[in-house]
Amino acid sequence: MTQDKNVVLVVHAVDTEGPLYESLDATFVRVRELHGITRLPQTRDTLERLRRGEVDLNGKEAAVQDMLNTHLLSYHEDWTQIDRMLERIMAPDFRNQLPDSFGGGWVFNWHCLDLVGFKANPRRRALGYHVVFDHYKDAMKWYPDCRDALHFHFHPMSTYQEAHRSATSIINSPELWQTVSRRIIEREWFPSAFRAGFHVERPDLHWFLEQWIPFDFSNLAVENTADLEKSRDTKNGRGGDWRQAPTDWSIYQPSHDNYQVPGNCRRWIARAQNVMNRYAAIDQHEVDKAFSRAQQGKPTIMTVTTHDFRDMGAEVDHVRTLIADASARFPDVKFKYCEGVEAFRMALGYDAAEDQGLELEVILNPSPENDLPNMTIRTVKGEVFGPQPWLAIETMGKRFIHDNLDFGLSGDEWYYVFHDSTLPLHDVRRIGIGANDKWGNSFAKVIDVRELL
Repeated sequence: MTQDKNVVLVVHAVDTEGPLYESLDATFVRVRELHGITRLPQTRDTLERLRRGEVDLNGKEAAVQDMLNTHLLSYHEDWTQIDRMLERIMAPDFRNQLPDSFGGGWVFNWHCLDLVGFKANPRRRALGYHVVFDHYKDAMKWYPDCRDALHFHFHPMSTYQEAHRSATSIINSPELWQTVSRRIIEREWFPSAFRAGFHVERPDLHWFLEQWIPFDFSNLAVENTADLEKSRDTKNGRGGDWRQAPTDWSIYQPSHDNYQVPGNCRRWIARAQNVMNRYAAIDQHEVDKAFSRAQQGKPTIMTVTTHDFRDMGAEVDHVRTLIADASARFPDVKFKYCEGVEAFRMALGYDAAEDQGLELEVILNPSPENDLPNMTIRTVKGEVFGPQPWLAIETMGKRFIHDNLDFGLSGDEWYYVFHDSTLPLHDVRRIGIGANDKWGNSFAKVIDVRELL
């Protein structure tokens, strides 16, 4: 791992959600919802006139043009279209069109979303646990030498359980606990890096991440917050509210009561900017800021974020053009395409010699003398990030449950007792344990209880 200080660490964090369909009527619904514009004829001709700015919208013409541009409305509507894109952008000849300063090619960080629990799916999204995750896990096998990684993304459940909408409360979203628990038990995988759905964090998600996930790529802070007032979904902090967060490409540990300002919490937050989008879109000024910061010897993670249901090839090409321009004007600054955990490690001064990795011992005691069935989790190597590992339980009826652990006095040991107030062991099919350390080393272990009884 390079130790250069004057380096921009480029992270492409993809909100990986699978196909998305949008009808003409749905496009006009978004125009109404985002800009309050009604009574427009919902025709293809009207759409084209709006794109050309030919309809009088009382000063909102430019904002509507931005949201209706051809790139933003060109969706991949099925997996065939997405795979056609992936075959092009994941290939070495595309990745290496602009090698980084170390000879490396472009890296994708696939922050995968599970779309579950919905009653309405008008945009034909890919529903089901692991559907998106498994698709990209398989796609990465096409090019086994690629440095891509799978990470985590989540949309809080919308009030009316519509798959194309996202709310702000994880407390009202039991699907989160289900998703993580299933990811451990059914895929032996636990997330170490996260992207918030619609860039939205609130205190409940902030405190959730503090317990388990060390790296967060959700800061969408912009210099000109007045731009956020142009659309109803970002006005006054309704969307991703990062108005108080750093805009200088620094990483920070958040405050307990306000995720937007630096404080004394555990996890680290990096800034991200959209690509070719209607707001918070990265431009030459922002890329130059990143290079200028790195020139001063400051750790600089420059994250760009996109969706897989749009043409990511055009978006990567756009970012590479900005990088090439900045690199020519800052010749003493290097840049490196990074996997997300790698970028945070480099920015935080990671020393591989000090990294023990993370290993936990999980001991199930199904029939101890003079006690109830119980489990002990003990740290063997490293140190667990947060107060406790994640406990996931699959019942015999295929329910997936997350529960708290009991704490040992040493700080590196936890317990769980199976009884009528928790869950009797005879109703347990599998147990999963997941955890990270502060460097993003992940641990996941699954115990099949049926093999032990």
